[in-house]
Amino acid sequence: MAKPIVAIVGRPNVGKSTFFNKMAGRRVSIVNDMPGVTRDRIYVDAEWCGYAFTLVDTGGIELKSEDQMWKHIRRQAELALDIADVILLFVDGKSGIMADDYDVAQMLRCTNKPVVLAVNKVDGKDDSVIHDFWALNLGEPYAISAEQSLGLGDLLDAIVANFDERADMGEEEEAIKIAVVGKPNSGKSSLTNRLLGFERVIVSNIAGTTRDAIDTPFEYNGRKCILIDTAGIRKKSKVEEDIEYYSVIRSISAIHRADIVLVVVDSTEMLSEQDIRICGLVHDAGKPSVLVMNKWDLIEKDTHTVNRFTENLKSDLKFMNYLKTVFISALTGKRVNTVLDTALSAYENASQRIPTGVLNDVIGDAIAVNEPPTHNGKRLKIFYANQPSTNPPTIVIFVNDGKLMHFSYRRYIENALRKAFDFSGTPVKIVVRSRDEEK
Repeated sequence: MAKPIVAIVGRPNVGKSTFFNKMAGRRVSIVNDMPGVTRDRIYVDAEWCGYAFTLVDTGGIELKSEDQMWKHIRRQAELALDIADVILLFVDGKSGIMADDYDVAQMLRCTNKPVVLAVNKVDGKDDSVIHDFWALNLGEPYAISAEQSLGLGDLLDAIVANFDERADMGEEEEAIKIAVVGKPNSGKSSLTNRLLGFERVIVSNIAGTTRDAIDTPFEYNGRKCILIDTAGIRKKSKVEEDIEYYSVIRSISAIHRADIVLVVVDSTEMLSEQDIRICGLVHDAGKPSVLVMNKWDLIEKDTHTVNRFTENLKSDLKFMNYLKTVFISALTGKRVNTVLDTALSAYENASQRIPTGVLNDVIGDAIAVNEPPTHNGKRLKIFYANQPSTNPPTIVIFVNDGKLMHFSYRRYIENALRKAFDFSGTPVKIVVRSRDEEK
């Protein structure tokens, strides 16, 4: 059974994201006094008294603004209302009822969906201010302080009272998390929308449009997945706003919590120094990945174009010789259908576990072809190997003296493993342990 969806809406700066983060138990939405910080819809799973549901945070609604960005934010909020089962309207108890609150309330009444009214920023000493909010004609107002966690229990009781039945809290299939990263304006949000088949995130030529790492659950070929669209990762010298700084940190965090990473590159610019740095972040995190060369429709091509690009990529990304690459156009949809299949293939490769016997046979054959090196008359001896973990595949090799394992021979062993097993799309971590460490 699908979890009920609760959309949090309201005008800017009423504390929606503070409540959202409190429920998530971690800082998911960026919280700042500047209006318009939350721009896209952001999802998180929550639970209250045996009821499981999904919370959706939205940007502040400015119904009368003609600014292009506010129109984008309003559109995202409207999409959240379309899919919501219950709507949670936030208003500000400190500033009192505002004209914009009446406008938003009128919009919500037209949805014919249950609405719960939260009067935020009420510290509990004097909650008489909430009586004014009966004028919104949305039922009982609930006085809360999201910052101080006051009144949240009564508010949550009112929310779950609208659910038909308690959700099944049993084990669910673990969703595969796919992060979409890259420089600003490389086409990440366009790709996300194209993969999902609907307008999930704001697409704009305004740099810095996406500021949060946005999780969207979906199913692909019967598999549960979560697509994470992230803010563009800029060079440190170009990160000026505090908000954008936290957005970049959030993007890097998304890489670490993802199972697969799609690195989106603007093909018209080829690989820049920043693109290579982003690939390095993914590689260092040990994540399987796909290099998505976007805007391929804008490239003048001949019969050798793909091969030429591929060779250049191999040269620039020597440290990621396992890389899988797809050439697409998120704008036209050309070859976008190959992205998820390629990503899931890389994830399967990263998840495979090699039997110990087979692993040692492959390494033994490699040693027979090319003996381990010597140093100061002492030869490296490899006793055996095993694979204790996956994602990334981690191979532990036990030797007589780890200091004798030269980098080039370690690379030789890795290449032998890659020749025997399909580890394309994923790094392989090789750990060398001396006999003393084994004991």
